[in-house]
Amino acid sequence: MTQPAFVLVRPQMGENIGAAARAMWNFGLDRMCVVGPRDGWPNSRAVAMASGAGRLLDEARLAPDLPAGIGEADFVYATTARPRGLTKPVFTPEAAMTDARARLARGEKVAVLFGPERAGLENDDIIRANAIISVPVNPAFASLNLAQCVLLLAYEWGRQTTEVAPERLELGGTEPAPQHEVERLAGHWEGRLDTAGFFFPEAKAAGMKQNFRNLWSRMPLTRADVQMLHGALRQMVRWKERGTPDAEQATDAPER
Repeated sequence: MTQPAFVLVRPQMGENIGAAARAMWNFGLDRMCVVGPRDGWPNSRAVAMASGAGRLLDEARLAPDLPAGIGEADFVYATTARPRGLTKPVFTPEAAMTDARARLARGEKVAVLFGPERAGLENDDIIRANAIISVPVNPAFASLNLAQCVLLLAYEWGRQTTEVAPERLELGGTEPAPQHEVERLAGHWEGRLDTAGFFFPEAKAAGMKQNFRNLWSRMPLTRADVQMLHGALRQMVRWKERGTPDAEQATDAPER
């Protein structure tokens, strides 16, 4: 699938251009256009900030004005945090990238406009867009850094184009313990506690054992967890059978 072009309109700081390139590349976007950058182009500060995403800057299109920056785009979104008094559809970032994906799938060309750091896009810029993207931010502090805004849109684009499980378990080289291993651990634990006289009084023993079995069955144990707990139980039994070492007795003795 093709992708939207991100158009930075009159950006002021090379560092923000570089950070925007980095944010784009984090999510697989590489179509950047820079319109009338204040400090000229190419920009060494942008290159330094882009880090591993310098290729985007090498391939970025330089445009003298916004019409040239929009180029042959069929549909244009303008990012802004402030009300503009213009009659236009207003999208959230998520909805905008969903819409962009559908348009691109139909063969349309799509562009997203980002304004300069000082005050964002001007109305003369926004009237050239078909729709507005507004980020739901704190109304008392609505200003977003240029690269942050690019990152938000790039992230939403990534969500639309990459299937990612909302939650996963990182097992760290092990695997979930099968139920029969958990059952064996429960039996081991119960046996050791029984020997230690834990299940007292006898009238409550059955309920206490049920609670322990229920505890083990609802815990998401891995095989490594099960092996560690078996080992801990065995070591406690060995320590009891060995008795307390003389050195430990000396350590615990009161000072004179």
